[in-house]
Amino acid sequence: MNIQIFGTSKCFDTKKAERWFKERRIKYQMIDLVKYGMSGGEFDSVLRAVGGIDALINWDSKSPDIDLLKYLSEERQKEDKVYDNQKLIRTPVVRNGKQATVGFCPEVWETWK
Repeated sequence: MNIQIFGTSKCFDTKKAERWFKERRIKYQMIDLVKYGMSGGEFDSVLRAVGGIDALINWDSKSPDIDLLKYLSEERQKEDKVYDNQKLIRTPVVRNGKQATVGFCPEVWETWK
């Protein structure tokens, strides 16, 4: 397995995900979304794996950009806005090759063996 965890250091679900993989002795790579973000290829791969941009957005965010995203109708516009401001992504995003989850999803990670 080649696990990548995209998250922030202040996110409790990201910390829970890290702990989940550590407890099972599964190696992973932690990438801070605020410092480094996702590359274009990673972003597109995650979008395909989770079923679109709406599943990736943290709709509970206090950012004013969330209000704008609610009124954008085109998927591509939303994708561009979220890619430019990756703080709008719900964390953690956990990737295993072409598979990905958003949020704390241990029931899915169990099937990745």
